[in-house]
Amino acid sequence: MGSVGAEIVVRGHVQGVGFRYFCYTRATQLSLTGWVRNRADGTVALLAEGDRASIEMLIDELKSGPRSASVADVIVRWTPLTGGYNSFMIAG
Repeated sequence: MGSVGAEIVVRGHVQGVGFRYFCYTRATQLSLTGWVRNRADGTVALLAEGDRASIEMLIDELKSGPRSASVADVIVRWTPLTGGYNSFMIAG
C-alpha cells in the first residue's frame, strides 16, 4: 500500500491516562511520522503519516488504548501525504 496521512480524533476517557505516550510509542514502532496532542475538549488528536497499512494498525490499537483509558470513538479522515514530518512527536 502507498503512503498517506490520517487525521485522527480519539474520544472517551483519554486524557491523564498516558494516551499520548501510548500513541507515540505505537506510531514510532510502526515507523509513522506526525504528532499527537491533547485538545481542550478532552479528546486526543493525531496526525499520522506513512504506509496506509501501518496507520490502519495504529488505528486498531487506538480503539483499545492503554489499560487505564476508555475509548468511546476513533474518528479518521484520510489525507494526502505531506511529507512534512521527520519523526512522530508528542505536541504541546
